[in-house]
Parts: sequence; structure tokens; C-alpha cells
Amino acid sequence: MNPLSDAAVARLGAVLAGQDGVGRYTLHEVLGQGGMGVVYRGTDQLLEREVAIKVARGPTGPGSAALIERLRTEGRVLARLEHPGIVPIHDAGVLPDGRPFYVMKRVEGVTLDRAGTEAMELDRKLGILERVAQAVGFAHQRGIVHRDLKPENIMVGSFGEVLVLDWGVARLLATTDPAPDAERATDPSTVLGTPGFMAPEQAAGSAATADRTADVYALGRLLVYLMADHPDDRDASESRGRSGWPRRLAAIARRCLASDPLDRYPDAGAVSDEIARFRAGGAVAAYREGLLDRVGRWVVRYRTPILLVLAYLLMRILIALWPR
Repeated sequence: MNPLSDAAVARLGAVLAGQDGVGRYTLHEVLGQGGMGVVYRGTDQLLEREVAIKVARGPTGPGSAALIERLRTEGRVLARLEHPGIVPIHDAGVLPDGRPFYVMKRVEGVTLDRAGTEAMELDRKLGILERVAQAVGFAHQRGIVHRDLKPENIMVGSFGEVLVLDWGVARLLATTDPAPDAERATDPSTVLGTPGFMAPEQAAGSAATADRTADVYALGRLLVYLMADHPDDRDASESRGRSGWPRRLAAIARRCLASDPLDRYPDAGAVSDEIARFRAGGAVAAYREGLLDRVGRWVVRYRTPILLVLAYLLMRILIALWPR
């Protein structure tokens, strides 16, 4: 699918500029595009700031109504998720032809698949995953499942931001709200997600019932992706590439990637907590430690004061043995 032509963009810009009678938004170049819509760089003339404007694709072809409704749903989902790890939405509207659009913060950076993670230090990789899990955990607390976590949907900003993008296939869990029209219109056997990152139940055609544990599985896939030193080691369905991992970290990955959803962490917040404990040198729930494990972890966690004490003792020994 191609973005709109220059003429269509000009017409679209004129329509957007006329939404409030003051010429608020000006469209510029395409920033990205997907199955549901096209994202343009824009200017909010009223507040004099750059924004990103996502516009639904034209209402033509089979399934177009569901795609348009999914964009509307995405806007409503983002409006509920005010979190530092999720791009905030500023405005929304509908074009005369029925296509919805919404305006969001313009974020600069690179997606995770282009961030060169192979060269990153371990703690930085895990810091990225922890912040992704925090953002998704926030959504889980509000009854929202992303269903399409993958490197292309994670932005690493120019100033250290880590943002979870593209909530277009998000599922609203059972709440007081009715199911979105897009969800009701979707065939229950439809596969939603990305091969290589979606949970087995999603791949089997149960995306309509995918819950928080589906996102937990995707976080496990992201962990394997981040830990890979080479693209060939990114096959998260195999143990290949995990033999050299710290045992506690490998246990976290195994629990995330359990084939049975009941054997995974209950939500992304629990994954974030586990990663935080690992980074701090603490015990993790996924790994049963023995005595040697605890001693080894204690030594690593307090290695600096241990080395200082050993240096002091060595100095005292040398002084005592020094000929007088």
C-alpha cells in the first residue's frame, strides 16, 4: 500500500486546516505507514509545535470498515493511556469522507529493530525491556492488551525515551464498556499479531480472546531479541543462543515463553518487576536458587565493598610482613 499522492495530501491538509476555522494543522512528509493508516509529520499552527497525524486509509475494499474502526479504537485506547512510555494523543477528528484521524506527540528516535541492540551493554538492553514492560503493565492495569509487541513497535528516543507504539490491534478486556465495533466485526479465528512475536494461542487464531499473558509472551520474545549478539540467535522458539545467559535471566525468559498461558507471568507489570530485581542483583521468582547461587549473587552485588575490604586486608598483611 502506498501513501496518498501529493495532490491528495494537499487536499487532506486543506481539510484538516479547516477543522476549526483557524487553519490549525499543516501536513508535511510521510513518517510511516501501516495496514490501517498513514502517519504524517504535521504542524499545529495554534500552538506552534510539530505533531504526528495518523489518517485512516481510504474507505474502499473489503474489510475497510473494520480497519477504519480500528483506527478510531486506537485513538480511544491512547486517550486512556497517559504514561511516559506511551505516545500521548492531542486531538482527533473525522474527515468529510468518514475517515478518522488523530493527532499525537511527534517523537524523534529509532525503532528497536534499527537501534543496533547487538552492540549495547546488557544493562541498557534490560533497561529498555523493563521500560517497555512498565508501559504495557500500565495498559494491563487499565484492561488493555497490546497484542502486537515487536521491535518495530518500540521507539528509542533521542533523549533516552522508550515508547510503545501502534496500539491499532489492542484488545479491551471485559469492562463496563461494550466491545469496540472493530472487535465485534472481526472473525474470531482471525490471526492478529506478528509471526515470531505473537503467542501460540494468537497464532492458532484465538486473538479475540488473547489476554495479558499474550503480551507477556511477546515480552519474552523481545528479551531474546535484545540478548542476541547476532541475528541468527533471535529465534525465540529455540533455546539456541541462551546457553551463555545468566541463569536467572534465562529462567525469566522461559517463564515468559511458556506454551501454557497459565505458566507465564500474569501480566507485564510482573515481568517489569522481575527485570528490575535482576538488574539490582536480587533474587527472581522464576529461578529457585541454591546456596552457591545465593553466594555468587551476593558477591556480584557487593563486589565493590568486598574488593575494598580485600585490598585493605592485603595492605595490612604487607605492612605486617614488611621488614623493619
